[in-house]
Amino acid sequence: MLEATPLSEGWVLRHGEAALPAVVPGCVHTDLMAAGVIPDPFLGRNETEVAWVGRREWTYETDLRAGSGHEQSDLVFEGLDTIAEVLVDGRLLGRTRNMHRSYRFDVTGLQGRLSVRFVSAYAEAEAVRGRVGERPAAYAEPYQYLRKMACSFGWDWGPTLVTAGLWRPVRLEQWSTARIARVRPLVTVEGGEGVVELHVEVERTRVEAPLTVEATVGGVRARAEIDGTAGVVRLRVPDVRLWWPRGYGEQPLYDVELTLRHGGDALDVWRRRVGFRTVGLDTSADAHGTGFTLVVNGERLFARGVNWIPDDVFPSRITRARYRERLRQAAGAGVDLVRVWGGGIYEGEDFYDACDELGLLVWQDFPFACAAYPEEQSLRGEVEAEARENVVRLMPHPSLVVWNGNNENLWGFRDWGWEEQLGGDSWGEGYYLGVLPRVVAELDPTRVYTTGSPWSGSWAHHPNDPAHGTHHSWEVWNRTDYGDYRLQVPRFVAEFGWQAPPAYATLRRALPGEELAADSPGMLHHQKADDGNGKLERGLARHFALPEGDFDRWHYLTQVNQARAVAAGIEHWRSHWPVCAGTVVWQLNDCWPVTSWAAIDGDGREKPLYHELRRLYADRLLTVQVREQGLVLAVVNQAGEAWTGAVRLRRMSVEGAVAGEAAVRFEVGPRGVAEVRVPRELVPQGPKEFLVADADADGLRALHFPVPDREVPYPRPEFDVVVAPGAVTVTAHTLVRDLLLQADRLQPEARADRGLVTLLPGERVTIGVRGWETPDPAAARSALYCLEPTP
Repeated sequence: MLEATPLSEGWVLRHGEAALPAVVPGCVHTDLMAAGVIPDPFLGRNETEVAWVGRREWTYETDLRAGSGHEQSDLVFEGLDTIAEVLVDGRLLGRTRNMHRSYRFDVTGLQGRLSVRFVSAYAEAEAVRGRVGERPAAYAEPYQYLRKMACSFGWDWGPTLVTAGLWRPVRLEQWSTARIARVRPLVTVEGGEGVVELHVEVERTRVEAPLTVEATVGGVRARAEIDGTAGVVRLRVPDVRLWWPRGYGEQPLYDVELTLRHGGDALDVWRRRVGFRTVGLDTSADAHGTGFTLVVNGERLFARGVNWIPDDVFPSRITRARYRERLRQAAGAGVDLVRVWGGGIYEGEDFYDACDELGLLVWQDFPFACAAYPEEQSLRGEVEAEARENVVRLMPHPSLVVWNGNNENLWGFRDWGWEEQLGGDSWGEGYYLGVLPRVVAELDPTRVYTTGSPWSGSWAHHPNDPAHGTHHSWEVWNRTDYGDYRLQVPRFVAEFGWQAPPAYATLRRALPGEELAADSPGMLHHQKADDGNGKLERGLARHFALPEGDFDRWHYLTQVNQARAVAAGIEHWRSHWPVCAGTVVWQLNDCWPVTSWAAIDGDGREKPLYHELRRLYADRLLTVQVREQGLVLAVVNQAGEAWTGAVRLRRMSVEGAVAGEAAVRFEVGPRGVAEVRVPRELVPQGPKEFLVADADADGLRALHFPVPDREVPYPRPEFDVVVAPGAVTVTAHTLVRDLLLQADRLQPEARADRGLVTLLPGERVTIGVRGWETPDPAAARSALYCLEPTP
């Protein structure tokens, strides 16, 4: 039987004449931090002090003892970042050029000092640029010239920390006769039966040895002979239980085990879990343009999505527990689709395992983002090799439903001046329209491939045409107001978002000793977007009076504005289902403490946006929308059952008086939307009035203020606060708009169970708080924020 021995102990990192202890998996930065050689680059402006690390060459070393008793010994690297030579006692085993691939070297009979020498990624990128010529990109760093996580070179939310190291596990595999080299599982559903077709490839030491494979799944067994180095085992599982996205059904998973045998001897075993479901994408033309609707098990979905970036700029630090915590947070917010963005990585198995279990659909970008990528060799060969490996590696996961060719590169070619700059040079089109769809069609025809995001389906339309395919809505954040989200109904919104700073406790940890201000040195360093603070200020000014010199107020209002902006888009687009078939918020998470578009900050704390997503992505949603015929209440029902009931409509003054009231009935079918016209006499008039819509039986509420907040004469908020273990109860005596308990101000570890809430006079809310060891009413009141009268 094949024996696998982890090689995680005894590594050292060569730093000049010194040999520092090294952690494998890990990277140079984390090892240097552990040794006290460099400071934590996430704190203050330390990022700039450690920039030299990415421009150095580094060597990792340990002793290799392959042992005996087997015919072959292989040294297996699951991930090397990125340009490296692998040697044993100075003998070259091979060179690597791709962070996104694994590598295997024959070390049979070898003993001695194992060395992995990393060349600076900058040096390699510059060398490639010298050979193939200049290629334009959205950022100045040379990430497009090598197969490495692009965002390690910095992004508009990320630091420039160019890593090197053994970022995934290393092991020694020893075996005899044969081993399983690759299993490609095609998992489908036919007539109520689950079908598993296992395409097996083996590597041999003895060509003449007869080999068989035996497989089991769901109590079904099958056997096949290996003809040379390949074979196929087919299994049919009767009465299979379907795997569904969360909110649509359960997520049953089936264990698959495949054993390679020589006679009665088991030589190797492959184990995975699979789920049975069908996946499709409806891109048919209609009266509105060209659709983009995911279909799972025949069910058409409105995708409630978030974009995912690497959860740490040092991805070797992301543990199984951390993946699960972050993805549980996503599921807890009502998310059912996670898009793994193309400037990052193919995530580790733990990520996809968690998505399988939680019912989170995965849209996986191939790692190309915001740049023209050369197609010359050896880059072209590396792209195909990594695609082949990762498509097969991730095939068992039922959560993975979409392969996407790139992020914004087709748009960049058309709109960002690339076509003229390139002058006919290669830029990646051959990957997105040639190599990648061919690889997916050949290896995994059970899944959807889409050329890029955004992409309209063909060059006949602009790549970011909202009427065709996927759309990225960034003009609103960059240039206008979030109310402009309501001007379009894209077919599928794959990116949109609004910035806000991280939680207060996150800032205090990341900027120790700094007097916080919107433009203090540390705050500006942890704001990577082009004119990011300017856009925040202009976005605030359209809705609120700017709080001069009051950081706490600025911090609160920017977080309110982020939640309001995202709500404006999602409410509008959900109300237009099925024309619009999905929204994917930019972004779920952060890779360090930073002002960004994230709902969960770099320390894992939920911003108000996170809690707002729980409302926006719930199966049932009430929203007041402006239509040509006037004001309507859109009743959105994504549940599998019909929804009938009554909504209480009240036209109210900000002082709390009810100027008009009515009850309206509604009925909306499963996965549907209904509109109820608001009676003319209940439409609020002027800045002092607003509309309240309550579905009391369901505990849902929608509000409509006809003017921006800066024009609303809010009363000075008055409320009582009562504190009990694990709870803060607020009772309003006036209108209290967008009340927020910033629990991390009570204690850094404290978390509240809800975000922004608006209370009418006499209403009460209890906010659950965990992690607050010494409840105190005065402290609770000081951590409560809400809108106040405009000065």
